[in-house]
Amino acid sequence: MKRKILIVGGVAGGASAAARLRRLNELDEIIMFERGPHVSFSNCCLPYHLSGIIPKAEDLVLMDPERFITQYKIEARTNNEVIAIDREKKELRVKNLLTDEEYTESYDKLILSPGARPIVPPIKGIEKIKVYTVRNVVDIEKLNKAVIAIKNPKITVVGGGFIGLEVAENLKESGYEVTLVEAAKQVLGQFDYDMVQIIHKELHEQGINLIVEDKVIAMEKETIILESGKRIDTDITVLAIGVIPEVDLAKNAGLGIGTTGAIKVNQNYLTNDKDIYAVGDAIEVYNPLTQAQMKLPLAGPAQKQARGVADHINGKTIDNRGFIGSSVIKVFDYNGASTGLSEEMIKKMELKIDYDYVKFIPGDKVGIMPNCEAIHFKLLFEKPTGKILGAQVIGKGNVDKRVDVIATAIKFGATLDDLRDLELTYAPPFGTAKDAVNFAGYMGSNLLNGSYEQVHVTELRKLVESGAVIIDAREKDEYDSAHVKGAINIPLSEFRERLSEIPTDRPVYLHCRSGQRSYNAVLILNNLGYTNAYNISGGFMGISFHEFFNDLQYNREKIVTKYNFL
Repeated sequence: MKRKILIVGGVAGGASAAARLRRLNELDEIIMFERGPHVSFSNCCLPYHLSGIIPKAEDLVLMDPERFITQYKIEARTNNEVIAIDREKKELRVKNLLTDEEYTESYDKLILSPGARPIVPPIKGIEKIKVYTVRNVVDIEKLNKAVIAIKNPKITVVGGGFIGLEVAENLKESGYEVTLVEAAKQVLGQFDYDMVQIIHKELHEQGINLIVEDKVIAMEKETIILESGKRIDTDITVLAIGVIPEVDLAKNAGLGIGTTGAIKVNQNYLTNDKDIYAVGDAIEVYNPLTQAQMKLPLAGPAQKQARGVADHINGKTIDNRGFIGSSVIKVFDYNGASTGLSEEMIKKMELKIDYDYVKFIPGDKVGIMPNCEAIHFKLLFEKPTGKILGAQVIGKGNVDKRVDVIATAIKFGATLDDLRDLELTYAPPFGTAKDAVNFAGYMGSNLLNGSYEQVHVTELRKLVESGAVIIDAREKDEYDSAHVKGAINIPLSEFRERLSEIPTDRPVYLHCRSGQRSYNAVLILNNLGYTNAYNISGGFMGISFHEFFNDLQYNREKIVTKYNFL
């Protein structure tokens, strides 16, 4: 039987639902409404137009209405805004934005995919400067033209999320002076504070004027005023503070809004109306790790939801297992990927989870390969089960591959022992025989089983200031190049011959470059009966990355003689 299916909004959610609907049923009438001029575009690629990686704005458009008709027999009405839903009559009221004409369109099934809009707070004087947001092709083209029109513009990006960092990076790559302001203590809230220091360092060293823990409170002509009193000269300001779900249409129609402020849907992405579905950035989704609803404005989940809706409309069963949130970003020469829970999330949500984590810095390939890069790896696991909770990996090398494996493991309820047992591909140009993922499983299992104890680089400053015994297990030339102030150098190669130098009546904390040699040294002590030896996870490299930007920001005395990031 022929049905009439209307879709509000295109891009990842709406356009994917429409295409899947057509693949499942050739008879249905399918109409998409998009208030903008483009119904299908790569919103994740928008910032890359600013640096010329995507040369022309029109390259961002993936499908136009003509191709939707010819390839899919789907009518895509751009510049048509849905302004109301009449659930009783099962009609939409639509406004043609080019002619101002209003009309109604009936439906059998309705799919809402309105997305989310950029947050624009009521900042004092915001009308006095040139402010831009990034949501669609029109926005990015407008911003790019404005930047090009000014000779040597000073640009301020407000907000350190994915969009903010990608906009700042691409503008800097084009040679512009860029300031990035983030009100929180760090950029990229998906990552833990200790991990994101690597990104802070990279932003600083690439010439971004990074300001964190400071809030925009007012704007004047060509000036931004921060809560600290700092004044930033700016020709163009980009607001990338975050997004808020577009729920007005749903709310006005009496559809349920969830605890997160997004549209509430069930396991089949149905609203509280049996004929109205919702997908994408506008809805809340279930997180099986937190056992709570969350907002997740990502293209991958939106496309999966869209497929599920199309399947359900056509009588197929949806296997909705929720979403754990997996993402990746490039920040200049570094890549960062995360999945599942972070420490920050566990603390912020006050989750009753007993957890621990391992943190180490392996190579992404065999060490003697010329393009081997160090990757900073953090894996969270539940105690005492060893169940994998989340991971973050940052480095110049291949990080997405490792996080994809962890994301898969979490979906299947894997434990540390499962990571140890994973059979992953190996060849020197691609990885190591014992991959970083396997190594995380080994380290986590050893920690969980009590084979050794650890402290993290976040605790080191207090240890140094308290006069704790810190042993550097690197070779003498490494120690001479740079070391923790007050640390005793006992290289692993000399360890057994110099045991008499290690006190037995107080805790000792050991580190090397990345944590491997010091781990072996701790095991030596444990096997000899020591009960107070701790490995400093992440080693001297991790210490250097963690301290660098904090030292700059707080203008504090260094606890190292010199940083070493290699």
